[in-house]
Order: sequence, then structure tokens, then C-alpha cells
Amino acid sequence: MSLLEMNPGVGANPVAGTVADRAPDPQSESEGDALTLGRRVRERRTALGLTLDQLAAAVDRAPSQLSAIENGKREPRLPLLRALASALDVTVDELLLDEAPSERAALEIAVERAQRGAVFGSLGIQPIRVSKATSDETLKAILGLHQEVERLHRERAATPEEARRANTELRAEMRVAGNYFSDLERAATGLLESVGYVGGPVSQQSIATVAQKLGFTLHYVSGLPHSTRSVIDRRNGRIYLSSNLPSRDARAPILRALASVVCGHEEPRSYGDFLRQRVEANYLAGAVLLPEESAVELLAEAKKQRQISMEDLRDAFGVSYEMAAHRFTNLATERLGLVVHFMKAHESGTLIKAYENDGVRFPSDALGNFEGAMVCRNWTARTVFAQPDRFNPWYQYTDMASGGTYWCTSRVEKAKEGLYSVSVGVRFEDVRWFRGRETPHRTQSFCPDDRCCRRASSELTRKWEAAAWPEAATPTSLLAALPTGSFPGVDSHEVYEFLEAQERLA
Repeated sequence: MSLLEMNPGVGANPVAGTVADRAPDPQSESEGDALTLGRRVRERRTALGLTLDQLAAAVDRAPSQLSAIENGKREPRLPLLRALASALDVTVDELLLDEAPSERAALEIAVERAQRGAVFGSLGIQPIRVSKATSDETLKAILGLHQEVERLHRERAATPEEARRANTELRAEMRVAGNYFSDLERAATGLLESVGYVGGPVSQQSIATVAQKLGFTLHYVSGLPHSTRSVIDRRNGRIYLSSNLPSRDARAPILRALASVVCGHEEPRSYGDFLRQRVEANYLAGAVLLPEESAVELLAEAKKQRQISMEDLRDAFGVSYEMAAHRFTNLATERLGLVVHFMKAHESGTLIKAYENDGVRFPSDALGNFEGAMVCRNWTARTVFAQPDRFNPWYQYTDMASGGTYWCTSRVEKAKEGLYSVSVGVRFEDVRWFRGRETPHRTQSFCPDDRCCRRASSELTRKWEAAAWPEAATPTSLLAALPTGSFPGVDSHEVYEFLEAQERLA
């Protein structure tokens, strides 16, 4: 199953169906049933030419009581329901059908239901009275506005737990697929074939030609919004990129921007949609810049020589180390028969990205989400920061408390938020295929037991826990995904030891 196939939202109207797609509210469902029943009673009464008073007399009820039923404000008990069915010459089952009796009735029901909901009520607006005189256009406008307000309300009300759950679900799907998605591979191959790619690094000119063939021109500007990496103008066929790119290589940003066109992305309807689109964009960029067949040929030969190296993959295609490492995870299982894991960690110890299908147990919260968790300071992703040699890769074996030993290769890269480590690892039995397997560096990790590396001594904790007030160095964009606590993203063990050392120096 491909990532595009797993994303039913791709290509869908972001507004249409918003009400139907949300989790049902029992109260709203009940109101919807009463509204549908009421409209069926009214339409049948009108079709028979009966007035409200005549029907009320036929069932021995007050007209006001029947009016409340027809307006969906009251549900009739079974004896009255049977009497109504008899008077209207229909069966009880016909009155209880779920579907509205007409398109107009369906529109009225949708508007009435919206006006009785919590979102409409929070606006402080007086609901309108839906009558025969209310035009279809008016009702459609009210319903459309309500759906958009409801969408924005859900977007703003999204909790960190929902974001974590979406992350966890997406990662589980990626694990099942081995992080390999054939439809995106085919899309990348098609783009490369369209510009006559024959091998080696993909040039910036080739990427510019890809954009041109898709109907877009490239524009480098200094005033790009700070919160964006690129902006596409679909109406005028333009892609805007920052003239102050961190590197001079604009290939990946251009490809990530074009992914929205290639993959048919529309406005995300949920955080899950947003995550999938980001994954697809990054995957497509990697699949174009490190073409599948060329990359597999290089990696297969390296495996044969027992010299698989992320550095060689990086250098062969002229990409960043992170992109080479991530691309390796796409191809390792499907094309090389290797199970692997990938980590990106901030220098504060916070886990930024992670993927595994080799059984390694990443730190996680109760929902199984990795992002925002603190990486064990004995893992390669943390020990690499202490190494003075930033030119050569850092290799290390780590014996895990959960059982088994894992080997990792890691590098430190710099970004505007600080330093990051990017690590790729495998099980001990698979390390024979990799360069750096002879490393003497070895550690032990007992995490998630906090006595491994997270808990300060009882003496330091008693002394400093009420006096320390640190500010997290973790990028603010990650704070929403971090576990709750007094100081999310802060390593209290490190803080207490720092304060203790400073006090000794004073």
C-alpha cells in the first residue's frame, strides 16, 4: 500500500464534507433524526393537502405539539408515531427513514442542525428561522460559512495529543511499508525521464526544467514569509523561494514545492493530512535527487564490498547527509533486505524525527509518539555531540536494556535552531555490511529506567528542584508535541548538575 493510497484526503475538496467527516456527536445525531422525521411528516402532510390543524385533529393532539415535531424540536412516542403514520397513509418505517424526503428538506435539516450545534452557539449569533420563504441560496451560504467556521474551530482546538496520535499512526503505516512507496518512486522516475536524466547527481538545471515542464517558473525573493519555505502561485504558475537559502542548493526546496502539484495536494483537512503531505513532499524530493535505480546500484555494490556508507551515498549524488540517510531508509528494506532505524536529535537531547523497522525501542510517550521525547545520553545520537572530530563519522555500538545490541553511524549538522545529530543504525547481526563496524566505541543504555541517565542524585534533586527555573532550548515549533511537565524539553539532571557546578565556582 502506497502513501498516496493511504491518504484519502489527497485531491479532495477541503471544505466539502466537513460535517460528515467529523466524529459524530450523539446529541447532534439525535437532533438530526428528529429533524428528518419532522420534515417527512411535514412533506407528507403537505402532499396530502392537510393543514396542521387537520392533522392535529386526526391524531387527537394540539397543533402546537405537531408543529414542534415538524420542526424537529420534539420526537413523538411510538403511539403518536403510529397515529401519524395512519393519518398520513404511510408506514412507521417510512416515517423513520434516515434520508431527507427532498433536496430542499436536506438543506433545511443541515442548516437547522448546524444552528443547534456548539460551534454556532459559541458565535453568539441569533439563529435564523428556516421557512418556505428562505431561499436555497441563503441556506447554502449559511451552511457554507458554518462549515468553514467549524473547520477553523477544529484546527485551533487541535490538542497536542491529537498531533501525537496522528504522528504515531502515520509512522506505523510507514513501518508496515518498509518506508518504501512505489507510487512516489514511479512519480520521481517519470519526472527524471521527462528531462532526460541518465545518471549521476541531478543538476539544478534539470530541476528547473522539471518545474518548467509542470508549468511553473522560479522566482527568488527576499520578502518570503518567515514561516514558509516556499510559496506556489498556482494561478500564475510561479514558485517563490527565498533568495537567502541556507545553502546555494535550491533543488530540494523546489521539489518539495512541486510535490503539492505532482501528488495532487489540497488544503489539509486535519493534522494527519498535513503530516502525510509533508512526508510525501520530502520523499519525492529524495527520490528525484537520489534516483532509485542509481542509488540501489551504488548501495548493492557497497553491500557486496561490506562498505555501506551514508557519506558515499551523500557524495555520489551531491545531497545533504540527512537526505542521504533518510533516502537509505527508503531503499534499505525493499531493495537491500535490511531493517534499519533513523534518528534526528537536537543538541538538547530532544528527538525530532525517528523511523524504525528493526525493533529498536525509541523513547516515547504513552501514545507511542517519539517526537519531543528525550534521547538517552548514552545513545550514539547524543554521544556524537561530545566528539571533537566533526569531519569523520562517529560509529558506536549500544547494548540496550530491552535486549540486543545496535550499531549506529552519526553526524552532527548545523541549522538555525542549533546543532542536530543525524543517525542511521542496524541490529548487531546486520552490521557486517557497513563501514565502521570495527569501531571500539561501546556504551550501555538502561533507559527507560530514569536511573540510566535522566535522574540526578537524590542529594542534588532535593537541593535544586525547588530552586531551578530553566528555559528550554528546544525549538518552539516542537513544544506542542512535547510531553507535559514543569519544563517540557528540559533535562533536569543536566540543569541540577550545572547549578551545582556553578555554585562550587562561586
